[in-house]
Amino acid sequence: MLRKVIKYFFLGLVLLLVFLSSALLAMRFAIQGREVQVPRLSGLTPAEAERVANSDGLVLSVESRFYSPSVPTGRIISQSPAPGANVRRGWKIRVAASLGTQHAAVPNLIGQSQHAAGINVSRRGLEVGTVATIHLPGATPDTVLAQSPPPEAADVASPKVSLLVAAADNTQRYVMPSFVGKPLADANIALIKGGFTLGKVRLVSGSDDSGAGNMPGIILRQSPAAGQQVAAGAVISFDVRN
Repeated sequence: MLRKVIKYFFLGLVLLLVFLSSALLAMRFAIQGREVQVPRLSGLTPAEAERVANSDGLVLSVESRFYSPSVPTGRIISQSPAPGANVRRGWKIRVAASLGTQHAAVPNLIGQSQHAAGINVSRRGLEVGTVATIHLPGATPDTVLAQSPPPEAADVASPKVSLLVAAADNTQRYVMPSFVGKPLADANIALIKGGFTLGKVRLVSGSDDSGAGNMPGIILRQSPAAGQQVAAGAVISFDVRN
């Protein structure tokens, strides 16, 4: 009886292994069966390329457009993945289309507002690319400081013009130090050196925790408080022991 049980156990184990092997093999063939080779799309129009891609179960996406003196306008310049690559059905093929030879001159946008620069770029048939901002003391907020490609550039690859714009809040900012416990005369010198303005000085009675004792002229409170951000030229006021 025990021998029969062992026999059936091993028989069942063998059948299970055969079943698992068959399932793995079938899965492998199924996966391979869903793979296709990426067709060559260069030189086709986006509509033609989409028909070719869809016939293989692939999806076409026109991601960008570039100038090209050799590829006619509206034709595919490049693609990813490359032709011949094996991908699964439903894979997205990203392509770039040609704008033909560069025909639009790059305008001079420096000194213009970001809004005006965007309008001028669009009027030339170009596009605004990356817009970066920078804090630059003395620059007019929201104006173009630099551009790429530069004005009147020739043989550019992309129709996009990237801009460097002065930040809307272009004021240089500082962290307010603590003047509490220090003589008003010393604080005033520090403010002048830092480019700040001494505001109201109010004489009050009181004490502080600075260890300065009851000496007159010692700062008890300040406004703005220590640690706050202040702009260059800010007005700083004090309460001073009388």
